[in-house]
Amino acid sequence: MHNQTLILIQCQDAVGLVASIAQVIAQHELNIVTMREFVDEENRKFFLRVVCSGVPKEVTLLQYDLLAHLPAQAVVNINPARQKKLVVLVTKEHHCLADILVRHFFQTLNATVEAVIGNYDILQDFTEKFDIPYHFISHENKTKEVFEEELATRIAPYQPDYIVLAKFMRILSPTFVARFRGKLINIHHSFLPAFIGANPYRQAHKRGVKIIGATAHFVTNDLDEGPIIVQRTKSINHSYDVPNMVTAGKEIEKAVLSHAIHLLMEDRVMLQGNKTIVFE
Repeated sequence: MHNQTLILIQCQDAVGLVASIAQVIAQHELNIVTMREFVDEENRKFFLRVVCSGVPKEVTLLQYDLLAHLPAQAVVNINPARQKKLVVLVTKEHHCLADILVRHFFQTLNATVEAVIGNYDILQDFTEKFDIPYHFISHENKTKEVFEEELATRIAPYQPDYIVLAKFMRILSPTFVARFRGKLINIHHSFLPAFIGANPYRQAHKRGVKIIGATAHFVTNDLDEGPIIVQRTKSINHSYDVPNMVTAGKEIEKAVLSHAIHLLMEDRVMLQGNKTIVFE
């Protein structure tokens, strides 16, 4: 990756965009390795992710030249930081956190876990075994505003690229979500939009469902309705009681969250309204 250039573009759609972009890239003596584009025809929006071999002599000039050939208000991002910084929020469940920390330890996460913050101290000893700071911020006997201000104050110095809610069982206020807009990633223990909110496995068991799943999504002000990054399901049958469903669900949750983090770390996810464009 040291001798490659990654270019991300979002703009209004127009005729000849791909040809114009390819021409500018060639003028800067870069060779296109992969180019993935998508057009949202309903909103006339163009999205592109291109990987080139070689490094431009002047990144600023390349960006300027690309913008000159794109519609007004285009967004061009060249070589975003490859090693992202994460802060992980937790409550009591360990399975998603454990998966993240093991990947961090073996350097397969393509990110650094800067800190873990929990509203209980249950996972503190485990986290500190990986030499990662753990901050315990209780939500008890506090207003939501006070709790979230303490949380935001603790997060801010780490300047994370993303904040991962690894089974963080607190509903965040619009103020908090706005403060970290586009950075909050949640894993929901259900195949959204089915069974939103609490106790989805109990809800699913009562309905006699034949599949269960998990969803990784961006957090918005609408509970469990933010833009979806990854979803996955598993077939089950009548023999699954609620504990069996929970056990199976935890495995799906880990896999879905891990895949979502992988996509985000490689800058393969772009936001468009309440949807995502994912260049797998």
